[in-house]
Amino acid sequence: MTASGKNNASSAPRSIRMAKKKEEQSHYYAGQKKGLWWKYLLAAFIIFVYLCPLYVLLVQSFKGSLDLSSAMSLPEEWHFENYFSIISDGTIFRAIKNSAIIAASTVALEIVFACLAAYPLSRNDTKLNRFVRNIFMGVMMIPPLTILVGVYTLLVGMHATNSYWGIILTNTAFGLPMSVFLFTNFVGSIPRDLDEASIIDGANVLQTFFRIILPQLKPIIATVVILHGVAAWNEYAYSIYILQKPELQTITLCIKKYFSSVSNNYSGAAAAALLAILPLVIVYLFLQDAFVQSQVDSAIK
Repeated sequence: MTASGKNNASSAPRSIRMAKKKEEQSHYYAGQKKGLWWKYLLAAFIIFVYLCPLYVLLVQSFKGSLDLSSAMSLPEEWHFENYFSIISDGTIFRAIKNSAIIAASTVALEIVFACLAAYPLSRNDTKLNRFVRNIFMGVMMIPPLTILVGVYTLLVGMHATNSYWGIILTNTAFGLPMSVFLFTNFVGSIPRDLDEASIIDGANVLQTFFRIILPQLKPIIATVVILHGVAAWNEYAYSIYILQKPELQTITLCIKKYFSSVSNNYSGAAAAALLAILPLVIVYLFLQDAFVQSQVDSAIK
């Protein structure tokens, strides 16, 4: 037998084995997919639970005040004037501007202070730093509404009511412990070798932080922007006491005006709520890649 004949004889069984192996793998994966049908069903149910309120909100925004049909049914007549009246009034855009200023300022302050606090807390494992971290975690356990009276009294004494900076400082104070906790854990996962290499190259502590550590914090910064930005945007309990002037009212207070002890304008409130959701959706679309990356990095680290 020639050498080419031997090669053909040896390659034929190998190709058969490879074909059988691929067939077995395809059968295996097909069986795995059949066994996961309940997960797809559960995912579909969760999606329905989350989308159902949005559907009700959208449908209600086009209904008239006298439409008493079911919340799940389509409007008997489509009332686009619910949106026209809100837009022509102009208060919704003023409320969105106020909420945007408060949310952006709150998130900016939290990120700056949390970054600067997290770096020494994570790099210096001393008794004092462990005590400070425990203090932050303990403050996270306090419900904000339980100290509303004390906070409001303090703000009145500081003449901080009916002002942007009063509600911004309040939101920052309540959100900062969680931000410090998140940043501290994330910075702790960054190898210390980078700090040592930077110091050997002649950089001081601040240069090491701003040039080496800070660029790696983009995923967790995006997470804080989304989580605490949404929290500041939706804040209601303190805003109703601190921001009493109509020109300073946020989006949540603007929606509240559609509800009173005499009558409730559900259609107007639904239309205003949908307009209030749009800025958050736009921000999330720009930051979703960094947000997902932060979740992956947190799971890996």
